[in-house]
Amino acid sequence: MAGAGYKSFSTGDVLTASDLNTYGIEQTIMVFASSTARDTALSSAKAEGMFAFLKDSDSLTYYDGSSWTVVDLAGDVTGVTAGSGLAGGGTSGTVTLTVDVDAKGDLIVGTGSDTATKLSAGTNTYVLTADSSTASGLAWAAPTTGDITGVTAGTNISGGGTSGSVTVNLAIDAAVDVGADGAGVDMTWHSATAGDYVMWDSSEEKLIMEGTNGATVLDITDGNVVIADGTLTVGSDGAGEDVVFYSDTAGDNFTWDSSAKKLIITGTDSSTALDIADGNVSITDGLTVTGTTALSTTGFGDATVSKAMMKDYSETTNAIGATSASQAIDLEDGNVVTATLSVATTTFTFSNPIASDDCTSFTLILTQDGTGSRAVTWPGAVDWAGGTAPTLTTTAAAVDIITFVTVNAGTTWYGFVAGQDMK
Repeated sequence: MAGAGYKSFSTGDVLTASDLNTYGIEQTIMVFASSTARDTALSSAKAEGMFAFLKDSDSLTYYDGSSWTVVDLAGDVTGVTAGSGLAGGGTSGTVTLTVDVDAKGDLIVGTGSDTATKLSAGTNTYVLTADSSTASGLAWAAPTTGDITGVTAGTNISGGGTSGSVTVNLAIDAAVDVGADGAGVDMTWHSATAGDYVMWDSSEEKLIMEGTNGATVLDITDGNVVIADGTLTVGSDGAGEDVVFYSDTAGDNFTWDSSAKKLIITGTDSSTALDIADGNVSITDGLTVTGTTALSTTGFGDATVSKAMMKDYSETTNAIGATSASQAIDLEDGNVVTATLSVATTTFTFSNPIASDDCTSFTLILTQDGTGSRAVTWPGAVDWAGGTAPTLTTTAAAVDIITFVTVNAGTTWYGFVAGQDMK
């Protein structure tokens, strides 16, 4: 029967009808005299989800896995009353509240602290306006209309109309005159910074640009600036100004330093700082060059250098190293050539002498490798003294020096021995 408590069955026990009724059917929710009786009976058999009714307190409890908790079975709401702007309510059963409107377009409008009233929909096309004389503080009223019957677009203006919402746009597609020829007026464009502006001063007949010191006052991102007449002057005679032209690389610039009275070109090391693609450079006074200087990294283009006095100069060596069976000698790589004969026979070809009737010469320093007895086949365009090519020294590591000259762009090369078996 209810209140019998908890019984643990062991393997082999007989489940009687009394046991099934008492501990099963009649105790879906276990019933105990008190929480003490419950805890004693279930001290070793508590499981989360168990329910137990306590008779001494008429309370229903459940075990949440760590403790017993009382189930609150009673509420304290006795009724729901519809307040301002609401309808419905009740004191029992299922209670419903609705917004207190009667027709489409009704509005609930506040009238004070926690109070509201209903404002019915107004007449079509009417607008809602503030009206302190009404209970809600609002009223429906006919919209105010103006007396403009049409907007016509004038010169450099587009759009307009005679009804509805009219739009006009600035559309400058014709000449704009400010003032009149011989009777001009000033025009000023202001920036977002106080004191900065661009001004056409009609009385002074000039354009004035006033900018913040250090900021850009004129920036032409594309196109050309053309001065068809007159001279562009920076500063004044005896009171010059510095002019700086910057590159895309930080630190590189072209500067006229007015106080130092000189033009300064600052470029990235090893890059071209001054490149004159055409025309002449004329220096009527002295030229001083300091530092390590290359007159050209791409060549003079076979141009003539006249009346030159050279001092402490050297020639570029084309160091071929070990030769192959077919070995090219390119004069653009240097006019002194070194090579080590490393195959049984090396066949040489010569290329890129100066393309004119001027003289091109080069010196070839040949070294036998550690094996020695290496042979050479010369180009067919080489003429030798007596028509016979020299016999190279065949001793291992032997050095022979041979010079070649052409005056017809390599059609004929004159070859002669400068020295053999150099020791």
